[in-house]
Amino acid sequence: GVAGPSSFAFDSLGGGPYVSVQDGRILKYEGATACFVEFAFDAPTRSSAVCDGQSNYDDLGSTCGRPLGLDFNPLTQQFYVADAYVGLMVVGPKGGLATKLASGVNGVPFRFLYGVGHDPLTGDVYFTEFSNVYQLRDITLAVNNGDATGSLLKYDPLTKQVSVLLTGLSGASGVAVSGDGTFVLVGELIGNRIKRLWIKGPKCNTTETFIEFPGRVNRIRRTILGDFWVAVNVVINPVTNVTLPTGKGISPFGTVLETVTVDKEYNNTRISEVQEHLGKYYVGSRHVNVNFVGVYDTI
Repeated sequence: GVAGPSSFAFDSLGGGPYVSVQDGRILKYEGATACFVEFAFDAPTRSSAVCDGQSNYDDLGSTCGRPLGLDFNPLTQQFYVADAYVGLMVVGPKGGLATKLASGVNGVPFRFLYGVGHDPLTGDVYFTEFSNVYQLRDITLAVNNGDATGSLLKYDPLTKQVSVLLTGLSGASGVAVSGDGTFVLVGELIGNRIKRLWIKGPKCNTTETFIEFPGRVNRIRRTILGDFWVAVNVVINPVTNVTLPTGKGISPFGTVLETVTVDKEYNNTRISEVQEHLGKYYVGSRHVNVNFVGVYDTI
């Protein structure tokens, strides 16, 4: 009865995956016997009787929450969560009710948080606001209208302050920080590209197009070797909206290293994340008709 596995994380011991799902929870995979068990949730108003197994976020999102982005910091043993309705959250290693870190910036509430990733060196948390006009239920309208009100933001755990780094993004989706902490990648789902913001070095505070794709760019995840995996839904037929769900492995220099297609299992359903972990690819989709986590061998 649970659907929409949007984003994944693994703890320091390789436990998991932890996965954010449609009904407002974060679940943890405990092995083939126990399968997925409840680990955490974001909304203090969440009720198991009301929310468990539900997928109607149009009506229940503000009550149940909808964690869309998930990232784990091994240094602090904390999970960071971008919840479309509640805000930027953090969860400790024991799970339970998440703690709210921020619900807005400069006095303006967040409209639609989407992706999250941390700097492995400083611990700073980078996250995206997909749009400041539309909500999660309006994502099709945002895409069709070419919305360009998305933002890239940063949360400083030391000062507990949120700062706006980029605005005017066309559907700000995934975000990932390079392994050496010199730049941040942010996806533009509507813009079909990834931008790079330099945060260190001679190009600090400058932005450039990192790579463009013939399709919708979703989440970006850094690998243990410093490359990245991006979920890209390649547009096959713009008229009929037929897409090919793919994972793109890219280098820190913006070169495509590998392409993995998952249409055999996902058909025309768009995927939201591809993450490499211990010799396997983990594939997720936030859509309500997906009630499984795709696991593929990398060989």
